[in-house]
Amino acid sequence: MDFKKTNAESTTVTRDLRQLDKETINIYESVAIIAKRANQISGEMKEELTGKLNEFATHSDNLEEVFENREQIEISKFYERLPKPTSIATQEFLENKVHFRNPSKEQQ
Repeated sequence: MDFKKTNAESTTVTRDLRQLDKETINIYESVAIIAKRANQISGEMKEELTGKLNEFATHSDNLEEVFENREQIEISKFYERLPKPTSIATQEFLENKVHFRNPSKEQQ
């Protein structure tokens, strides 16, 4: 997933709860869907960040050889400036980009 192209806010935003329950008719179900999607996004972001930071990892135990790596700091700062996974998941949910289903409702 490309986190740079998201239009989610990076700051706190007050949401109208009536917008969140349009698809599910239940605010708690909507929040559960958003939370599960946020966990997925968080896992993807963590894997991507870990992969990029492992490129700079030193494999020695000598503390004298550890030095400040400017590229590693820039990568970390980039990920810190990204919107939080919950903001991204909420924006995706509001834009109907999240596919979800409720098996208990489908059986009825």
